[in-house]
Amino acid sequence: MLDDKQQLLARWRLVLGKEAEEHKINCGGDAEMQRIEALMGFLFDETQGESASKKGASRSGGKGGSTLSIPEWIDGVAELFPQSSKEIMERELVKRRGISELLEQPDLLEKIEPNIELVKTLISHKDLMNPQTRILARKIISMVVNQLKEKMQLQVEASITGAIRRDKHSPRRVFRNLDLNMTVRRNLKNFDPESGKLFVDQLFFFAAERNKKPWHIIIAVDQSGSMLDSAVFSAVMASIFHELPSVKTSLFLFDTQIVDLSAEVGQPVDVLLKIQLGGGTDIHQAMRYAAELVREPKRTIVILISDFYEGGDERGLIRQSLQMAESGIRTIGLGALGYDARPEYCRATAKKLKKVGMDILACTPEKLAECMAQIIRH
Repeated sequence: MLDDKQQLLARWRLVLGKEAEEHKINCGGDAEMQRIEALMGFLFDETQGESASKKGASRSGGKGGSTLSIPEWIDGVAELFPQSSKEIMERELVKRRGISELLEQPDLLEKIEPNIELVKTLISHKDLMNPQTRILARKIISMVVNQLKEKMQLQVEASITGAIRRDKHSPRRVFRNLDLNMTVRRNLKNFDPESGKLFVDQLFFFAAERNKKPWHIIIAVDQSGSMLDSAVFSAVMASIFHELPSVKTSLFLFDTQIVDLSAEVGQPVDVLLKIQLGGGTDIHQAMRYAAELVREPKRTIVILISDFYEGGDERGLIRQSLQMAESGIRTIGLGALGYDARPEYCRATAKKLKKVGMDILACTPEKLAECMAQIIRH
């Protein structure tokens, strides 16, 4: 068989898995392809559990056998795969196996590309870390949080601080508040037909909403394991809100207890390291607590981040939400917050909450900011 055809066959072998060898589709003795097959098999072979990986999982790869340890796997992936593929495979490694070994050996953890999946794993297993790993984990979480914040901040700030009153103008000359339509209309008299240019001698600007009384944003974060993705984004969003002018931000975590972290809202890493996954869920209690924090209902937005599986009093939750809506508080319920935004929540409860005035969303941080900006404008 020609080399190029054998290589194509070897690539199909990698796609189809070891069962393809029964049909004589194999790596043909290509050493590099066999190494790739061993790395992929170590990660995706479902017959190998986490316990096997801790010992160095053995896996049949064509005619030969291979035994890999996690350090060997990490080094091999870095050598044979491009950066984009490496990041995907490392995320899978964290999800599928090797967790204990990574937490026990900071030098291994340091080789993994920082990403949200790794942050979730570190948060979930923070009590198993030794002191050296804990220091490194904090550094990794901080790196990912800063990356997320940098990605989100500009657009979120623009959405919220750009919430303007289109029924009123202001002498304050802020470019993003320019009323282009009125500016053009009022300067039409200055149009020069010969040059085809409109000469502007007067600009009009909308009034900025932030010149009025400040808004209070209250963020309630469900500590259920299924909400961990959203909790990461919530902590980052809260820190961005905290830095906005004329916005007061409160943040608390809840399960069957309330942990108020408003004093640390500007420190998202500290917030994330205080998350305690597991336990029950009392959303009714969380909404009651949020209501207690309100001073000016009509200038308050409560963001409830939860899967809506109520372990407490559902009727009480619906009643509490209705009372808050009737008092003028705007409530937003998020079944998911993030860039994947794949919500798994109790739609029956969410539907009841929507009927009493809660906006139910599953969205990206930017979409949430746009929704809040609309509330502020109106």
